[in-house]
Amino acid sequence: MPLFYKEIKLEYDYRVNLFVENEVVVETKTTKGINDLHLTQTLTYLKLLNKEVGLILNFNVTSLKK
Repeated sequence: MPLFYKEIKLEYDYRVNLFVENEVVVETKTTKGINDLHLTQTLTYLKLLNKEVGLILNFNVTSLKK
């Protein structure tokens, strides 16, 4: 997703892992645990896209029920 500031496109883009039905931001991780950085990243995407629903999925577990 390109990033603009005052109609100027910045050099760096943000990369959302999945954006479902133009409504849900999904961030996928494979890490020991979800930390504040992951939460901040997802909240930033939600704010930039003006959306309210986001999921952080961590695949580094023995069962996704955890």
